Amino acid sequence: MADIYISKPFAKKGEVDQQGPYPSTKTLDKGSPKDRVAFKLRKSLPFNPLSPFAFLPKDVDFETRNKGEKVVLLLRRHPITNLRWIVISVFMSIAPIFLNTFPILSFMPSNFRFVAILGWYMIVFAFVFESFLSWFFNVNIITDERIVDVDFSNLIYKEISDADIDKIQDVNVRVGGVIRTMFNYGDVYIQTASERPNFEFIAVPNPERVVKILQELRIEEKQEELEGRVS
Repeated sequence: MADIYISKPFAKKGEVDQQGPYPSTKTLDKGSPKDRVAFKLRKSLPFNPLSPFAFLPKDVDFETRNKGEKVVLLLRRHPITNLRWIVISVFMSIAPIFLNTFPILSFMPSNFRFVAILGWYMIVFAFVFESFLSWFFNVNIITDERIVDVDFSNLIYKEISDADIDKIQDVNVRVGGVIRTMFNYGDVYIQTASERPNFEFIAVPNPERVVKILQELRIEEKQEELEGRVS
């Protein structure tokens, strides 16, 4: 299973946490430009592990995170995209009720019918469980150093791709349709100069804000490069 949520100890007062950019006001001026931007953008809302849009989450980690790398944004598909498999699972759950009307299993003994219905509900549970895990662990992560795409196919297979922030060349947003406009979610397409040229953040909430955060990080990355050349 994808190793995404690992709680880290809180940083001491006046220190910058290695997991997330949470500097105090006393150390803010001493921090990097990315720390100052993150502190300016930070929200005081508590982290919800089921949130499709988690900005500066405190207790989020992933397998390939580097030491000192800070998670800026955790994204997954908008919850409205789960409606399809939820409706299907509801119809699958109530299907055995109609067996009295349509006696499909009438040729079986009662004990066999009970086992068949029990097996059906096990299939329904497996379908719901796998659909939820697919939504929960298929995530897009933006850190202060790179973008990470976690593709979770099943319990035994996942694929993790990443690209550095300075390798991003172009970012496009696509929001189309009444439902997407009403619930404010869409697709973010990122072109990079890395080994994987295209990253797709599909059906993520607040796509315009995602682009804005990426632009802020790209600007800060360029400023740091210029400061490094000057020094």
